[in-house]
Amino acid sequence: MQIKLSYSLDTKPDHLIIPIFSNDQFDDTLQQLATHTGLDRDKLKEDFKGDLGEVQMIYAKESRLYLLGLGKAPRFADVLKSFRSFSHKYKSRIGKNIAISWLYSNEPTNLPRHIEAAINGLLLGTYQIGRFKSTKAEVHPLADKGASVQFLLTEAMGAGCEESAQRGIAMANTQMSTFDLVNAPSNKKLPIELAEWAINSGQKHGFAVTAFDQKEIKAHGLEALLAVNRGSEDPASFIIMEYKPNTPGDYKKIGLVGKGVTFDTGGLSIKPSINMHYMKSDMGGAAAVFGTLEMAAKLQLPVHLIGIVPATDNSVDAKSIKPSDVIGSYSGKTIEIIDTDAEGRLILADGINYMVKNYSPEILIDLATLTGSAVRTFGYHAAALFSNNDDLAERIQQTGDDNGERAWRLPIWDIYKDCLLYTSPSPRDRG
Repeated sequence: MQIKLSYSLDTKPDHLIIPIFSNDQFDDTLQQLATHTGLDRDKLKEDFKGDLGEVQMIYAKESRLYLLGLGKAPRFADVLKSFRSFSHKYKSRIGKNIAISWLYSNEPTNLPRHIEAAINGLLLGTYQIGRFKSTKAEVHPLADKGASVQFLLTEAMGAGCEESAQRGIAMANTQMSTFDLVNAPSNKKLPIELAEWAINSGQKHGFAVTAFDQKEIKAHGLEALLAVNRGSEDPASFIIMEYKPNTPGDYKKIGLVGKGVTFDTGGLSIKPSINMHYMKSDMGGAAAVFGTLEMAAKLQLPVHLIGIVPATDNSVDAKSIKPSDVIGSYSGKTIEIIDTDAEGRLILADGINYMVKNYSPEILIDLATLTGSAVRTFGYHAAALFSNNDDLAERIQQTGDDNGERAWRLPIWDIYKDCLLYTSPSPRDRG
């Protein structure tokens, strides 16, 4: 997609999106719009209130205008969601060349951030599931290789806007690539294919990737990962990614470990069949780590990142681990298996211990679709966050609130250690 900034007030594109804020300057904004378009302000106000996500289509001076409401004081996630919804719902009406006029914006200080959210949302609205269908859906106009978006601005508004737009494009492309991973059926994303995704991304964007095969996994003593993989016809993979900025400096070292279970049957402690097809997405933590490393490299963020993804499926076979088995692990500790559907904890144990022993990160975060209890607690609107670092937890929550990736902190009091030692997950809570 091509991006262009235009400072001409005389531009008359065929499809023009005009974001409108419903703040205390809303009436003045409508008056300004009416003056430039020849429309009646009072009639505009009757039909359009500027509420978040509201769309009003009108014709003026040979152009089709879409008034897009952004509410009073939208956050990044609000702007993104509004443009994403518009892109999806109006894909049959817009062309591949559109313009967005910010000439009526009365929030110039937030404009670069709004532009990033807008272009991110427009592109995410082009995403379509059904990647492996034999009959392909019609391509969204903005997903066409020749698509372009023109931003109409005053020269005073222009500072930083093009950079923000390019960042929004880069983010959307990485997001959609990880969407493809999460949505793919397990036979289309074997552990070795996750490794190939990481290797290709590293080569393209400039970060180091090493992937251990089955023989190397065994040689390194990653016994918990091997134990989970015993029931699978496909070998496991242990993926290590490292991103460092190009310029020297004293960068904070952060370790990310993502659960990469490409399909989770539950093993011998098998899951109910009714929703088992969703278990193709049990590598969502891995996808998040992949996306984070790729975006850090794209944007050359000033941070030293190490990402580790232990990847396998959890299947049923004569060789599968059984409840009461005792297995080894990378840390040297033995583990008694009570429920084979708690496989995520096993592979993460190896991933986390490998990270600590070999990289000693200052901050360590693991990401996992570890239990359905999180969805039952928060729905699909927030992740469960556990941390022993108050400052880190607060910053994650604040960032998540702004970007629409919410996390809610839950306690990890010492009193819970007794529960961890002497209880096993119920059939409903396994993950």
